[in-house]
Amino acid sequence: MRTSNLSAPWIMLGAACASPAAAGIEVRRVLGPESPGGKYKHPASVTQLENGDLFLVFHGGTGEYEDDTAVWGTRLVAGEAAWEAPRIVADTPFHGDGNAVVWQAPGGAVWLFYVVRYGPTWASSRIQARVSRDGTRTWSDPFVLAFDAGRMVRNRPIVLEDGDYLLPIYHEVGTDPEVVSADCTSLFLRHHAKERRWSETSPIRSRLGNIQPAVVQLTQDHLICYCRRGGDYGGRRDGFLVRSESHDGGRTWAPGADSRFPNPNAAVDLLELRNGHLLLVYNDSFSDRTPLTAAISTDGDKTYPHRRNIAEGPGDFAYPYALEARDGKIHVVFTSDERTVIRMAVFEESAVLRGRA
Repeated sequence: MRTSNLSAPWIMLGAACASPAAAGIEVRRVLGPESPGGKYKHPASVTQLENGDLFLVFHGGTGEYEDDTAVWGTRLVAGEAAWEAPRIVADTPFHGDGNAVVWQAPGGAVWLFYVVRYGPTWASSRIQARVSRDGTRTWSDPFVLAFDAGRMVRNRPIVLEDGDYLLPIYHEVGTDPEVVSADCTSLFLRHHAKERRWSETSPIRSRLGNIQPAVVQLTQDHLICYCRRGGDYGGRRDGFLVRSESHDGGRTWAPGADSRFPNPNAAVDLLELRNGHLLLVYNDSFSDRTPLTAAISTDGDKTYPHRRNIAEGPGDFAYPYALEARDGKIHVVFTSDERTVIRMAVFEESAVLRGRA
């Protein structure tokens, strides 16, 4: 089924959203409050399936803390311009469902990781999962992946050189929805390929707290991640993305340290491109979720001299999630308009490489 409101052509964002200098970066409005899934549409994730289709998930409903939120999915069939109408792919009775991550794993299985909230705040949540073996047409029964209260997901897993999966998760504590506690930590679930079991890594602790890690593997032993900082949403000149690294293949992690990148308490994504370059997508501001910036490192995280704004101007452009498709194009999905609109930017790496910090 196709719906006309999902078939808008690829366009450049208007002056309120993107600067004229953003040549080569196309942005599409994928879903809005008028689309199935409720007015509220929060962080989206996207994967490319084995058949070339794109599959995007988000959690939607009447509001972030409402019990009617569910995980919705929509498909863009390869070669077509219109996304299918969203449908529910996970809905826990009597409880709100939260952040969802969809991921095409090697070997054909598609994983859906998502959060179920059992109390008034995210500190009561657990991580659940479903698996599809027919390209997201049908799904397994849900199962709990992390039983401890406050465990959440936000970013994709990576496949390590030894074949294990490493899923970024975080532990959220506290009851104030306007503050990310300094006791919040990032960590990872490791899926042991041979034993087919999951285990937790050590947590990453930092000065203000940190959540929502995004990870890449530089060598067999050396991994790095960037995390969203803790604290409130008022903006602070000492609020930076938190960086940590592992030197034992992702099993243990160093304490988180302030990076060189500002962070207004907003999500970040980090992706290793097939050519080995690193793509960092973040809000380049200490106080606002604008602009949304893409930065490229060609020297293994030492420097990020190439930067372009994907979206900027009044408003909020946040919760980026990046994908490099098989044709080499980079797709970044993000939310705007006070968490009611999901957009997707598509560009070649060269569009960022010609920008300078």
